[in-house]
This record gives sequence, structure tokens and C-alpha cells, in this order.
Amino acid sequence: MPTPGPNLFERYRPFRRRTEIAFWVVVALLQVGASVVVAAMDASAAGRNVAFWQVLSWELSSQFSLLALIPAVFAFERRFPMDLEHLRRNLPWHLLGSVVFSLVHVAAMVAVRHGVYGLAGERYDFGNWLVRWPYEYLKDVRAYALIVLGIRVYRIFMLRLQGEARMLDAPEEPAAAHGDPSQPAAPAQPPATPVRPERFLVRKLRREFLINAADIDWLQAQGNYVGLHVNGHDYLLRATLTDLLAQLDPALYARVHRSYAVHLDRIREIEPLEGGDARLHMRDGTHVPCSRRYRAGLQSGVVAAS
Repeated sequence: MPTPGPNLFERYRPFRRRTEIAFWVVVALLQVGASVVVAAMDASAAGRNVAFWQVLSWELSSQFSLLALIPAVFAFERRFPMDLEHLRRNLPWHLLGSVVFSLVHVAAMVAVRHGVYGLAGERYDFGNWLVRWPYEYLKDVRAYALIVLGIRVYRIFMLRLQGEARMLDAPEEPAAAHGDPSQPAAPAQPPATPVRPERFLVRKLRREFLINAADIDWLQAQGNYVGLHVNGHDYLLRATLTDLLAQLDPALYARVHRSYAVHLDRIREIEPLEGGDARLHMRDGTHVPCSRRYRAGLQSGVVAAS
């Protein structure tokens, strides 16, 4: 069954990183605007004489310190995913992560405020850390939870948009016939050759289609998934790269990097790099890194495959 043409994910992919950054920046700016208005109203109601630049510096320092931490939360959630399968095991890690998140956020926020007040000829006083930090942590843990929730929802949406693959079930072994117990047992048979997956079923939004294992150009480890790159399309398979390679034909597929493996027949050119590494030019026009640890084995595998 042929794979479908470019869809929304393929059209979105070139703009994905910029869109993600723009989204979080817009969220931070909206939060700054709302918080500045609320803080100014609170100061006025309490009869405090607070300059606008002070209120603005408080909110900008807080929101953009949070913004700077979002890539770290992305990486941490990828390492300790908060899906239902890993929730119980990874929740303690995220509780600890929220403490570190808050400490770094408050330290960065206070440092920025000290700098801004110093430029204005003023002195900023955060107060007693033992009293103020628990209050800040109660706000930060909510912000941390909302960021993690947003990341999870976004990952699920992108997974459905990109397409999730799974191996088709191997055919069941026929049940052994019940022989005559009075007859001698048949000699033990040598272990059968492991069944290699020939096709993968891909679910993308509301569509399903098959891809041939031999059509995979290269593979990339992506957290708890392996990205299957097939004819310019990317599909995710829940597995580790090591486990998947153990099931694919070693005469066709070889590991070339800690996070990459390639179909040997799809390599167009091997470009040597400094330090013994290499860059693989694939027939689909993409480039795959090859570390020197795997380079010798790759070259012997290419010769054997040719």
C-alpha cells in the first residue's frame, strides 16, 4: 500500500521550532501584561507608591526567567515522561525537578531585579529567603505543572499528526500435535530463526496504512520512540533503537551512531570528517551522522551489501 503524500505535519515541520518558540514568548508576554495590571491595581489599593518601571521589572524578570527554563523542562520531561505508563515511577523525579526549577527561577529573577534597580540607582530587597521562597515555590510548582501538562498535550498532538507505527503481530506458531506417549520423543529441533517484521502499521490521525520494513531509509532514537524515516516521511515507533535493530535484518541495517541506524543500500556517499567521524549522504537527500566508533563496521557492511 503506498504511503500518503505530504500532509499537515510535513508542511508544518520546517516552521516547527520557530512556532514553538513564538508560542511560549507570546504566552510570557500575555502573562506579563496581565500581571503588571494586577500588581499596579494591588499597589494602588494598598496605598503604596510604586513606580511603573518597578512593577514592570518584577513581572518581566519573573516571566522571562521562566521562559528561559522551558527548554530544560522539555528535556527533563523527555527523559522522565509523564504519561500514564511512567507516571508513578517518574512523578517523584518531577517533584524534585519542580524544587530545582523554583530555586533557579527565583535566583535568576532576583539577580535581574538587582541589576535593574542598580541601573536606576535603587536597591532591591527580596527579603528573607526562608520566608519568601516557600511562597514563590507554591506559585512555581503550579507554573511547572502547567508547563509539563502543555508539553504532554503538545507531544500527544504531534504524535497523532506525525503518525505512530507498530509492528504487525507475528503469525502464531501452530499448536504441537499430541503424539503417542508410548512413542519415543522426537529429537529436539534447533532454535528457529527469529521472525523479522516485514511491515509496520501506521496510524496517522484517522488513517491507517502499511509500510514495508525494507523501505525504511534510516532510523533515529527519539526518547521512548524510534523515528522511522521512509520516503521522506517520519513515523514514530514505541521501542528502543537497540531492540528494533535486533529484529531487523543485520545484512540491511547497521548502527552508525548512538542515536542513528541506516539502511546500507540507501547510502549514497560517506563523507569523512575530522576526528574520525563521518557524514552519510543518503539517497533521499538527508544527512545522517556516523561516529568513528561505528565507522569501520559500517564500511565493512557496505562492502558486504554491495
